[in-house]
Amino acid sequence: MTTSEVETEPAAAPRVPWSGWERVIRAGGVVVSILATLVTALVEIELSAFRVGSVAALLDGDSPWTGGGALIPIATPVAVGLNLAIAWFAETTTGRRWAVGVPWALWTLLMLAAAGTRKAEGDLLFQGDNWTVLLTITAGSLTFAVYAYKMILKPPTAS
Repeated sequence: MTTSEVETEPAAAPRVPWSGWERVIRAGGVVVSILATLVTALVEIELSAFRVGSVAALLDGDSPWTGGGALIPIATPVAVGLNLAIAWFAETTTGRRWAVGVPWALWTLLMLAAAGTRKAEGDLLFQGDNWTVLLTITAGSLTFAVYAYKMILKPPTAS
């Protein structure tokens, strides 16, 4: 049998992927950015009370929240870095500029709610002399604002 006599099978039609994946990915991007915002806001709230004595207490094997001394503004750079990453993730996964507004609003509302929340003992969650909280809330919200402003300055891409 020669190669010209061999019957060849017709080529199979290429499979077309399901067209709904784009919506699933966009919805998933919004959900993940919301969950990331919740987790990072809680971490930043905890870090806002970090003090110099917290390092010594941690080295002694105690809770880092039992230490005293001057405040260490570690929550502020953490808030800026994580909020920038969340804003980028929300925009990139959804492909829509409005997606940055969802974690921005949630993060700001969580921080403002925490600033006005009282503990069971009647104390405020954030003490009035804790300047790192004010710095973290301002810098964290401005991070989202600057990211959104830079998106506004970019021309829209054809999608």
